[in-house]
Amino acid sequence: MERVQRFLVLGFLAIAFTLFLHVDSAANTPNRWIPQNADQKQMPSSPVKLSKWKDHVMLDNGIVKLTLLSPSGLIAGIQYKGVENVLDYHLREPRRGYWDIVWSRPQERKSYFYELEGTSFKIIVETEDMIEISFTRTWNSSLSYSYPLNVDIRYIMLRGSSGFYSYGIMEHLEGWPDLNIDEARISFKLHDATFRYMAISDDIQRIMPTARDRMGGRVLDYKEAVLLTNPSNATLKGEVDDKYQYSYDNKDCFVHGWISTDRDIGFWVITPSNEFRAGGPMKNELTSHVGPTSLAVFFSDHYAGPNFGIRLRNGEPWKKVLGPVFIYLNSGSSNKPSTLWADAKEQMQKETQKWPYDFPSSEDFPLANKRGIITGRLLVRDTYLSQELMPAKSAYVGLAPPGDVGSWQMDTKGYQFWNQTDENGYFTIRSVREGTYSLNAWVTGVMGDYKYEIDIVISPGSQIQLGNLVYSPPRNGPTLWEIGIPDRTPAEFYVPDPTPELRNHIFINHKEKYRQYGLWDRYTDLYPDQDLVYTVGISDYKKDWFYAHVNRKTTSTNKYEATTWQVSFNLTNVTNSGTYTLQIALASANYAEVQVRINNPNAPIPRFTTRLIGRDNAIARHGGHGLYSLYSINVPGLQLVNGRNTIYLKQSRGGYPFTGVMYDYIRFEGPPEVYH
Repeated sequence: MERVQRFLVLGFLAIAFTLFLHVDSAANTPNRWIPQNADQKQMPSSPVKLSKWKDHVMLDNGIVKLTLLSPSGLIAGIQYKGVENVLDYHLREPRRGYWDIVWSRPQERKSYFYELEGTSFKIIVETEDMIEISFTRTWNSSLSYSYPLNVDIRYIMLRGSSGFYSYGIMEHLEGWPDLNIDEARISFKLHDATFRYMAISDDIQRIMPTARDRMGGRVLDYKEAVLLTNPSNATLKGEVDDKYQYSYDNKDCFVHGWISTDRDIGFWVITPSNEFRAGGPMKNELTSHVGPTSLAVFFSDHYAGPNFGIRLRNGEPWKKVLGPVFIYLNSGSSNKPSTLWADAKEQMQKETQKWPYDFPSSEDFPLANKRGIITGRLLVRDTYLSQELMPAKSAYVGLAPPGDVGSWQMDTKGYQFWNQTDENGYFTIRSVREGTYSLNAWVTGVMGDYKYEIDIVISPGSQIQLGNLVYSPPRNGPTLWEIGIPDRTPAEFYVPDPTPELRNHIFINHKEKYRQYGLWDRYTDLYPDQDLVYTVGISDYKKDWFYAHVNRKTTSTNKYEATTWQVSFNLTNVTNSGTYTLQIALASANYAEVQVRINNPNAPIPRFTTRLIGRDNAIARHGGHGLYSLYSINVPGLQLVNGRNTIYLKQSRGGYPFTGVMYDYIRFEGPPEVYH
C-alpha cells in the first residue's frame, strides 16, 4: 500500500512539473499571436486547426472559422461569435466570397468576368500557431476562353487572430499570349439581414438600404444610381443610392466594412499597405456598398479610363503579389457602431505597423530584411515666390516603376511606395522591394509633378540617402492672377447642393459634397441661358467657379450642348513683344476638349486645344478627381490689350451629360523679361 501511495505522489509531481514547463514554454514562445478582442484577451488562445472533408477545407483558431471550397479556393463561409455564416448563405457557395478579375484578349472587344478558381489545393504551413494554404491554377492553353495566367491564391490564419489574411500571386510567363486585365479584387457578399450599417470613414457611415430596396427603386441616369421609392426602412425613402458615392482614394482607404447593430459585430477589410495597389496614392477605388458587399480592390479602370490596367504584349513576362489583406471581425457590448469602428481603426494601425508581414511563406513576398529604405529632403525653387529654397511641406514622395513624369498614375504592373514629407520637407520611404524605380513627388500648393533625374536601384537591405532634392515647378513668369489651389482636386470650388429629390442625406453639408448624385445638371439650373463668367479681383472661386466644366441641358430638346466659360481680367502696360503663359491644371477629363481663345470667342482657330482627352468618368461617378494633367499655353502679348481682357474656355464636346473637365488650378503669368 505504501509503494502505491509513493507511486501516486511521484506521478502527481511529474504531472505538475510537466504543466509548469508547458506554461513557461507558452509564455516565452516567440511569434505567439494574441487574441484581438477584449473578451478574448483573458483566455488562452486555441491552436489553429485545419479540417478537410469532401470538397471543403476549414481553418479554425477558436475565434473565427473560415470555410473554403476545395480545390477552387472560393469562400463558402465565415463563422464568428455564434453567427454560423456572416456571408450570404442564400447564395450558392461559390458566389459568397471570391477573388475575381475582368480580362480580355486585345484583338477582341469583349471583356470577361471570372472568379479565380484553383484546380489544386496544397498545405504550405501547418502548426499550432499558423496555417497557410494555397489554391493554384496553371494555365491550360488547350482550354478555350481561358486567361493565360498562373494564379496562386493563399489564405493564412494565425493563432489568437480575430480574422484571416489572403494574398494572391499572378504570373504571365514569357511567350504567352497577349492579355488585358482591367480589374482584380476580392469580393465578400455579406448576409443582408445581419449587416445594415456601413462605415467607410469617420464621417461616411450610415444605415444602408438593402439590395431588395434598390430593386424596387427607380433607376436614374445609369444602372448604379437608384432612387429609393419604397425602401424597407422608411427613413431612406427619397434618397439616391449609388456605389460610386462610397469610392475612396488609396491614400485614405485602409479600412472599411459593415456592422451588425443587433449582433454587435463588425466585418472589416483592412489593407495594410498600398505597395501592391495600382495607380498611386490618388487612385480612387470602390470600397463597400449595398449588397451588403465589401471589396479589396487591387486595381480597376474606375476613375482612370479603359487604358488603365495590365497590358501584356509580345510574350512579355509579368508577376505580381497582391496583398496580403486582413479580414478582421470584431465584437463588443455597447450596441454603438462607433465602438466597433474605433476598434477596427485601431486594428488597422496595428496591421500597418507590422508591414511587411513576417509570416507569408511565398518567396515572392520579401520579408523586411530583404527590403530597402530611402531618405531625403524635397525643396521647392520658385524665385517668383521666394529667393530662397522652400521646404516641400506634406508633399507626397514615392517610388514607382521607371517612366516619364507623372507616369506613376497609370502604372499597374509594378509596386509603388509612397510617404509624405514633414514640415521641413524630409521624407523616409521604408520597406521597398528590390528593384529599379523612378522617384516622383508632388507638393500641395505647387503645380505639376517632380521626377528625380536618375533611376534608383534598391537592393536587399540597402539604405539610400539622397540628400536635398530640388523641384522647380512649371513657371515662365510672375503670377498675374490665379484661380483655385493646386492640390489636384476641385474641392475648393463651388459644389452645389443636389436637387431635393435626388439627395443622399449623409453628404448634406458634408466636406465632400461632390459625392451627391446629379450635380452635372445643377450647372444648367444655375446657368440656364448664359455660361459662367469669372471676373478676376471681384469673383470668389469658392462661390463663383463651378466645380466641373460640364454641358448645359437644353429645355427645348432635352439635349446637352457645349459651354464656354469666361475669365475676365484687367491688364496694364501690356508688352506686345512679350509672351504670357496660361497654366491650366486639370483634375479630371472625360471625353472632353478644352479650347482656349483670347479676346475673341468666335475665332475660327483657337489659341490652344487639348483635343479629345480623358475617359476617367469622375464626374458621373461623384469623384473629386480623375487623372491629373497640366497644360502650359503661350499667349503672345499682341493678343492682349491694356484694360479689359477675356479668356474663353470652351468645352467643345456636347451631347452627353458626363462630358467635361474638372479644373484643379488656373494661373496667368506675365512675361519674364519684364517682371523678373
